[in-house]
Amino acid sequence: MDKSYSLIADERDARLDKYVCAKHPELSRTHVQKLIAEGYITVNGKPAKPGLRLNIGDRIKLTIPPTPPQQLKPEAIPLKIIYEDEDLLVVDKPAGLAVHPAPGHPAHTLVNAILAHFPHLAEVGDALRPGVVHRLDKDTSGVILVAKNSAAQVDLARQFKSHSVTKAYLALVKGKLTPENGIIEADIGRDPHNRKRMAVVAAGREARTEYRVVKYIGGYTLLEVMPETGRTHQIRVHLAAIGFPVVGDKIYGVKSPHLSRQFLHASRLGFKLPSTGQYVEFESELPPDLEKALEAIG
Repeated sequence: MDKSYSLIADERDARLDKYVCAKHPELSRTHVQKLIAEGYITVNGKPAKPGLRLNIGDRIKLTIPPTPPQQLKPEAIPLKIIYEDEDLLVVDKPAGLAVHPAPGHPAHTLVNAILAHFPHLAEVGDALRPGVVHRLDKDTSGVILVAKNSAAQVDLARQFKSHSVTKAYLALVKGKLTPENGIIEADIGRDPHNRKRMAVVAAGREARTEYRVVKYIGGYTLLEVMPETGRTHQIRVHLAAIGFPVVGDKIYGVKSPHLSRQFLHASRLGFKLPSTGQYVEFESELPPDLEKALEAIG
């Protein structure tokens, strides 16, 4: 169960992250900054940034989510490995498989599956997310990258942070989206009215998404979407914000009789190999459930 605390700022011009740490010394500053970034700490009911300067009387709400289980167990879950070398794995993740344990799905994740194949990965990076350098939503299928050693994880994480990784997704949206090429720029943060959702908010983090129309199908549009940044639920939130929600998305989109999950597939991923610096790209074909949905709509 979440733990919630309320604070009334009694210092002027104090940084939000430092102030919360001072009031809750059991929390590290890194942990507090992560809670702020994920919308678990609000000021006067709104998302904020770690460096926000407080005024006396500001109302701070702090929510601490439950800690996921501390011990990861290998599980014999089948994996489709597209590519492997001494530094990394490229996996074709199926829909319905979460990337790592979290509240709501403590086991049966991609990380549990990978540990069954590569037990030494338990020592790479975060104890709860070994080898993870980026994520896909549980119900998003497609290409995902996993580091096999600490040096590779640092290198790949740097590439993601510098936006030098090519990421392309296929998404089906409701409606005929025009123009056929465009860029969506809108800050994303936790929805102040529903902490489990993300939203376009003034105090959010910068987010940029490029798209191009692949084809129009009846009253729908199939898109190739290239997110430059990597905010939580970015593609789904951005497309919903411009009035073209992802089909099958139960949170931000529209229901479909042809789909039991969102039509979002990580189709292509390009990056530089840590060992050689060579740029490589890997692709994943549209899975059968999404192909069938297109056929039914068409």
